[in-house]
Amino acid sequence: MSGEMANEIKLISGRSHPELSEKVAKRLGIEVARTISLNYSNQETSFTVGESVRDEDVFIIQSTATGDVNEGLMELLIAISACRTASARRITAVIPNFPYARQDKKDKSRAPISARLVANMLQTAGANHIVTVDLHASQIQGFFSVPVDNLYAEPSFLRYIRENYKAEDCVIVSPDAGGAKRATSIADHLNTGFALIHKERPRPNVVGRMVLVGNVEDKIAILVDDMADTCGTLCKAASVLKENGAKAVLALVTHGILSGNAIENLNGSVLEALICTNTVPLGDKIERCPKIRAIDISPTIAEAIRRTHNGESVSYLFNHAPV
Repeated sequence: MSGEMANEIKLISGRSHPELSEKVAKRLGIEVARTISLNYSNQETSFTVGESVRDEDVFIIQSTATGDVNEGLMELLIAISACRTASARRITAVIPNFPYARQDKKDKSRAPISARLVANMLQTAGANHIVTVDLHASQIQGFFSVPVDNLYAEPSFLRYIRENYKAEDCVIVSPDAGGAKRATSIADHLNTGFALIHKERPRPNVVGRMVLVGNVEDKIAILVDDMADTCGTLCKAASVLKENGAKAVLALVTHGILSGNAIENLNGSVLEALICTNTVPLGDKIERCPKIRAIDISPTIAEAIRRTHNGESVSYLFNHAPV
């Protein structure tokens, strides 16, 4: 990587996922910029950039850690504002797991569209460009009037499946109708079968009846979803697949949020493995649940940053995982 480019990219890390920022910086051959971020005793966030960003191309990496979503979001907004005030030329918010992405539509009366509110806040703070990974609903890009690059974990997943399993032994399963497009895309690339689980949700994070549409007999069933939160859906879906004759069941998930009693649910389920990327910090969850396997997404994010900075096309990454 040229020294000239290294001087021009300023990579700033929020506190939510420093490991990911370090991996991205290492991949780009640069250092994470010096910043001071702390909470005052009344829990207000203070963020100071410790070096000049005047006329620089600034990338701020901030994911959402379980339990600290609002704090991470506030820190990101303050960091963007700090760079805007310090005359940065362009500010790109790199948000691997977009906060409030599930609140993307008005599904009941008097409900807010919080994802739209987050988009407005990011733009008001001064973000010129957004980079994220596997948005819960790709229409969220329409909430912004600045460019949004929605990267996909799919190329990394395809590589993982091809390296670890025989494609002809697998069937790709979507745990709900909403994720059918994501699952069919993977099934088409692997040239394998596809199945779908129809579920009824009486209320959020609670799953009712589940019905399998498709055939999984004597196959390795691979559940594909964008996020695993409490894992209730995945564990219940895994049981349904086993009952319908699946040889083994594993789950491929972009964002391993794993909140609440997710670890207990996973450990007690028939799932053989939960493979997720490191868009969200996993902390000690891998030690607590041997079924969790992490795929490093930092090469994809680093390459998106490099291409954005150099004015190259980012769409190459939609179908290719960097080596």
